[in-house]
Order: sequence, then structure tokens, then C-alpha cells
Amino acid sequence: MGKRSGYDFYLGKCLFPLAPEKLTVKIGNNNSTTVLMNDGEINILKQPKLTEIEFEALIPQVRYPFARYKGGFKKAEYFLSIFEKLKIARRPVQFIVCRRLPRGRRLYNTNIRVSLEEYQITENAKEGLDVKVKFKLKQYKFFGTKTVTIKPPAAPEAPPAASTEPPREQKSPPQETKTYTVRKGDCLWKIAKRLYGNGAQYAKIFEANRDKIKNPNLIYAGQVLTIPA
Repeated sequence: MGKRSGYDFYLGKCLFPLAPEKLTVKIGNNNSTTVLMNDGEINILKQPKLTEIEFEALIPQVRYPFARYKGGFKKAEYFLSIFEKLKIARRPVQFIVCRRLPRGRRLYNTNIRVSLEEYQITENAKEGLDVKVKFKLKQYKFFGTKTVTIKPPAAPEAPPAASTEPPREQKSPPQETKTYTVRKGDCLWKIAKRLYGNGAQYAKIFEANRDKIKNPNLIYAGQVLTIPA
């Protein structure tokens, strides 16, 4: 065993008695590419995937002078019980890493809401009575569904009663033109589905906005599109 670590690891309110020797944080790529007729392959930049965290912690079964505990020494069973409750609860928890220099000066911290994806318990004679636990965590983001209400088209007016007067030329009412501001994650098919109730109507929106849209597969948040009736 080495000297007291300059790291404090927390999973929820649980302080690990010994800081892991290694911490791996992976920020995954979620970008994609497409091929344009004239420009070749291009990148479509998107938000990164959920951050993944992995580490292996040694949980002492006996008291060590350099181990840290909240409220005094606790055996490995205490921590294994906490990990089991966190997994069964199916709730996100805070993962915190506090870093400090040997003289106590604090460095930057890691504080991220995560889900406990899986953990693996290993008992090895080389470690004596101590237990090793390997963790896999994943960033957790709260989310909610949004409801959009689309008003049905107004019912057509009843035709006028027959009269002896000669029919007058009926002027068709001017079509109402609306606008729509593109949101993050939108595509023409989604917009047509939302506004017309039929995603196949996206071509109608594309034709009305050829001055703004060069490629129907590429629209950007903030664009104001004309929505024909």
C-alpha cells in the first residue's frame, strides 16, 4: 500500500476509502458524414455521446492507517451493500472526484450525474481479504417529452342558397403563409409531420424555400422557413 492519495472519490454520498489508481473518462463521437454531389464528403457535427467512466477500486476488509472513512472504519460488506442499493434503486447519482496537491491545495474537481451501468466484484488471494470492484458509469441527462397541438383545418363554408341572379365570379381567398423557425434536431420530414401530420409533405416545404435550402437533408437551427398552406 502507498501513501495517502491526493484524490477523493465519491459515488453518491459514499466516500471510497482508497482512491482508485486509474480513472478513464471517455467522451464519444456522435458526428456523421454525408456525400454531396459537388462538394464530396462533409461532416455533420452533433452533440457528443454520453460520457462513459471506468475505474477499479480496492475496498479494504481490514483497517489501514492511510484509508479514509466517513464516521470511522467500515468493512467491505458495508460498501458492497451501498453499491447494490444504488444499482437496484435505478436512480442517477453524483460522481465526484476531488483533487488536491500534497500540501492540501485543491485542484479542479469532477462532478457529473451518472447511472451505475455495471460493477464487477473480484476477490483475489494476492489482495488478502480485500475486495476489488470494477465500475462502469455513464453520464445521465434528465429529459422530458414535449406535446405539440396542431389545429385541424377549418370546415368549408356552406354554399350560398340558389338565386335567380347570374352567378358571380368567385375569388379564391389568398393562401395563408406561415413561417417556422428550425430547432436543434429538426429535419424537413419532422417539420412536415409536425405541421401537416404527414412527413411525406416535406417536399412542399423544400420547394417553398429553395432560396434558403440547397440540400433538403441539411437545415440548421435558427433558419426561418416559409410554410405554405
